[in-house]
Amino acid sequence: MSVLAAASTPSVATQLFGSGLIGLREGLEAGIVVMILAAYLVKAQRKDALKWVWLGVLAAVVMVAIIFFAIHYGTSTVDGLTAEIIAGIASLVAVVIVTAMVLWMRTAAKNISGDLKAGMEKALVAGPIAILTLAFFAVGREGVETALLMVGYAENTAGSSWPLIGLLLGILVAAVLTVAMYFGALRLNLTTFFRYTAIFLIVVAAGILSYGIRALQTGNVLPGAGNFAFNLTGYDPSTWYGTVLAGIFNFRPDPTVLQASAWVIYLVVVLALFLRPQSSPAPAAAAISASETHES
Repeated sequence: MSVLAAASTPSVATQLFGSGLIGLREGLEAGIVVMILAAYLVKAQRKDALKWVWLGVLAAVVMVAIIFFAIHYGTSTVDGLTAEIIAGIASLVAVVIVTAMVLWMRTAAKNISGDLKAGMEKALVAGPIAILTLAFFAVGREGVETALLMVGYAENTAGSSWPLIGLLLGILVAAVLTVAMYFGALRLNLTTFFRYTAIFLIVVAAGILSYGIRALQTGNVLPGAGNFAFNLTGYDPSTWYGTVLAGIFNFRPDPTVLQASAWVIYLVVVLALFLRPQSSPAPAAAAISASETHES
């Protein structure tokens, strides 16, 4: 188990909230993908192919669970400096992949509905395995992002199961919302929702990056472990705001210069890339298109 993680474990409520919001956001993305595929099959009068979509979704869920448990519970069985090095590397890998996916989704979302429908049209001709594979990769892409983000996020919870419980609760809520949207019982401003939750994920990723750097410094892989940017001596990490900042954003009152610099540079660069103006339709277009397909 990581030394940094054992030093201060966030409260249960903080762990549930942070991971729950991740589960809700990523679950809705995956749910929208499934909604588009299902809506297309219903409109094409190919309900018989829905079972292959669900099998693909189930296979993707199993794959994601294996990735999460293998990395998270595998690293939690290692102690000392080796645990710090493994946790640091896992966190940095998670940040790179999650950042790439968030930025990719920013531009790709406007075309995802058309791409999925075109892919399903071809898959129907190719056969059941092609349908299963399409659903597997479409949902698995979102699932891998979730698993990696959760591994980095949960590294500072001392092997607690609460982040996983919060994630599952968030996914459950996302599933309910997706079903409600599919049947037209609920309308959400998905543009606003995905925009602000993506910003939240970027800030979380910045904290994971900071955590990973500190872990590698503790493991003597990176220099500057004793070179602190500042030290908030009056800061109490046991307060409610302290547990929230530490549990969700990996905030420390004594960051090193390298930690603080990486955090600031990452936020400035990635937020600038994410928030730059787009001339194309908003990311919610995929979900809206799916709803319209179902209603037509």
